[in-house]
Amino acid sequence: MKTIINAKLIVDDRIVEGKQLLFDDKIISLSDETPAECVEIIDAGGAYVSPGFIDIHIHGSGGADVMDSTPEALQTISSILLRTGTTSFLATTMTMSEKAIDKALRNVKEHAETMEGAKILGIHLEGPFLNPEKHGAQDRQYIREPSIELIEPYLDQIRMITIAPEMPEAESFIKYLSKHYPHIVLSIGHSEATFEQSKESFDWGISHATHLFNAMNPYHHRKPGIVGAVFDSDISCDIIADLVHTHPSVLKLVHRVKGERLILITDAMRAGCMKNGIYDLGGRRVTVEEGKATLDDGTLAGSVLKMNDALKHMTEAAGMTLIEAVNAVTKVPGEKLGLKKGELKSGYDADMVIFDEDFSIITTIVNGEVKYKG
Repeated sequence: MKTIINAKLIVDDRIVEGKQLLFDDKIISLSDETPAECVEIIDAGGAYVSPGFIDIHIHGSGGADVMDSTPEALQTISSILLRTGTTSFLATTMTMSEKAIDKALRNVKEHAETMEGAKILGIHLEGPFLNPEKHGAQDRQYIREPSIELIEPYLDQIRMITIAPEMPEAESFIKYLSKHYPHIVLSIGHSEATFEQSKESFDWGISHATHLFNAMNPYHHRKPGIVGAVFDSDISCDIIADLVHTHPSVLKLVHRVKGERLILITDAMRAGCMKNGIYDLGGRRVTVEEGKATLDDGTLAGSVLKMNDALKHMTEAAGMTLIEAVNAVTKVPGEKLGLKKGELKSGYDADMVIFDEDFSIITTIVNGEVKYKG
C-alpha cells in the first residue's frame, strides 16, 4: 500500500485537503492518517492531485507516430506523454493505404499491453471512412466507403471511429457496429452532413463529435450543420484547445453549451514535445512553427498541443474552473469509454498526476507506479 500526503485532492468534483490518498495498483480510499502497512509515502508538497489525463485523440509525440507501425514508436509516444500528465490514450490512425492502416492496427493489437509509460486503451480509427470534401490533413486519395471487412480483425481493439455519416454505406455500417460492438464510440467528423443528416445519424448510433468545428461545415444561422446538431443534442464532443484550431471565445461557447459532455483532446502529431521544424503526418509534409502545424498549402495538420497546456488554456481563456477542466480530460473521457479510470474512487485504476497552480507536471503515476518526476 502507498499513500499521497499534503495534497489538494480532486475528488467528487471538489478539492479535498487534509486527507491522504491510499492506493496500490487501484485507488483504495481516503484516510486521515498513514496506515502502518504503507511502504511508500509520496509528499505532494501542497500541489494538486487528480486522476491521470486521458487523451482519446492523439497521433504521435516525441518524434514518433502511430502510423510508424513499430513497437518502438508506440513506446516513444507512451513515454513522452508522461511529462504532460497523460496516463492513457487512444492510439489514433490516419487515412492512408489499406496496407498501412492494417499494419498500424496490427502493431497496436500486438504491442499495446507492453507499454511502460502511458497505457494504450485501444485504437481511434480516424479515417478512412470520411468525406473527401472535408479531408483536412487526411490524404483524400485513400478515403473509401465504410467497410467492416477492413477492420474486422481489430474490432476488439478499436474503441472509437470517426466517420462521415452522409457517405454511401455509412448508415448500415454505423447501425451494425452500434448493435454488435457497443464498446466502440462512433463519432461524426471530417464530414459535411447537414443538421438533419447529423441528427438522424445520432439515432443510428453516432454518440460523439470529433474536433468540433474543424474539418466540418461551419455553423450558420440558417444552416446550422453538424455544430448545430451537436449543440441541439446530448451527444458528447471533443475540441482542440490549442488556441490555434479554435478561438478562445468559441472554446468558451462550447464549454457553456456542452458542459460535462465536452472532452479536451490534443490531436497531437509526431512533433508534439519537439522543436519547430519539418515533420510528416500520414505521409504528408508538415511544418511546425510557433505552436502551429500546417501542410504546405496552409491546412492545419494536427497539433503540437500538450494536455496540461490544454487545461491551462481552458481555465485562462475559456472560463473553465480547474475542476471542470480536469474532468474534461479525466472523468468525462473515462465514462465515455466505459472505463474505471478518470476518478479518484475506490477500485478505479491508480493513474494519477500531481501538478502545480500553473499545470506544470510534478509527478505522473500509472497503475500505482511513479513513472515520471518533473
